[in-house]
Amino acid sequence: SFIRRLGKEINNEESVYYWAYKTQNNIPVFCPALTDGSIGDMIYFHSFRSPGLILDIVADIRSLNELARKSKKAGMIVLGGGVCKHQIANAMLIRNGADYSVFINTGQEFDGSDSGARPDEAVSWGKIRAGAEAVKASVFADATLVFPMLVAATFAQDVSG
Repeated sequence: SFIRRLGKEINNEESVYYWAYKTQNNIPVFCPALTDGSIGDMIYFHSFRSPGLILDIVADIRSLNELARKSKKAGMIVLGGGVCKHQIANAMLIRNGADYSVFINTGQEFDGSDSGARPDEAVSWGKIRAGAEAVKASVFADATLVFPMLVAATFAQDVSG
């Protein structure tokens, strides 16, 4: 995938993509709205100099859905809302819901947006398994601030035992 290739080419230890690619676990990262934003602009400009680049979004959807379907346990860490939240949550439908979830975004429930929908809404649709005993949390904050702290706290906890 394009994100995997970014991880391979980025030589920056501060990059999530770098570590997802470099680890022996080969962690997949999916970005369903890849062309929305500056990367999409760069792909557009690149196509004039080097036509022929093809991004296969169907392969990404198949990979994500098959990963969900074959997993004994599955969870969602959703940074933001909209398309990315829909795609990962819909993949969880294939396996009768995620076992745990963490949503980090600034969306609020009162405006009717799905981005602000809480985990109990996902349970009602079968995107989070009913009766799942693991984490079901929403964090209403900027993901660019909170996610690095969450990762750091996780690794700090692992090191301290």
